[in-house]
Amino acid sequence: MSRAEPDDGLMLGGEPRINLLPPEVTRQARTRELRKKLVVATAGVLVVVVLGIGGAFWHSTMSAARLASAQAHTAELLTEQTKYVKVRQVQTEVDTALAARGVGGWTEVDWKAYLQAVRAVLPPDVGIDAVAIDSTSPFAAFVQPTAALQSPRVATLSITVASPGLPSVPQWLDAMHTLPGFADAVPGSITKKDDGSYLVVVTMHINAGAFSGRFSDITGGTK
Repeated sequence: MSRAEPDDGLMLGGEPRINLLPPEVTRQARTRELRKKLVVATAGVLVVVVLGIGGAFWHSTMSAARLASAQAHTAELLTEQTKYVKVRQVQTEVDTALAARGVGGWTEVDWKAYLQAVRAVLPPDVGIDAVAIDSTSPFAAFVQPTAALQSPRVATLSITVASPGLPSVPQWLDAMHTLPGFADAVPGSITKKDDGSYLVVVTMHINAGAFSGRFSDITGGTK
């Protein structure tokens, strides 16, 4: 037969104890212990709340200080700006004048230089006797041709050319194709004078390529 296993639940030689207190005392002790824990927990919560309120107040104070500093800096900048009011007014007037010049001068053609270019493509013995110019303006559109094959134009140049001999008009017209802004040219009347020379009227149409562009830079520069 196997030996019987000892009973671990049986204690021999232990100190005998007995609780003679009524159950109400035990419950009161437990209640007091629970109250102590609740007081400690409440105190902890109050400490956390106080720290949160203090942090929020500190953050609010710092934000108000930064706002006041920014407002003071803005006031200083505004005070400094008042010193340059006249400068800004002058700059505004200059910008307005430049813009007005750009609008008013965008259709400018340097007619002196253009007529010199016309003279340069004509034969040496041919001179310009008279010139009539009809050009566009910034405030009125130039009349455009109604024929489908005619080119757009911004100016019409009527030139009366004096030639000592019988003029070769087709060659003149071919030479004019090299002029800036040349759109087209048509010959007009040919009149023989008493001295044997001839007067030829040539009507030349010019497009936007003849614009000088001097005032296209509104910042004040020229081209």
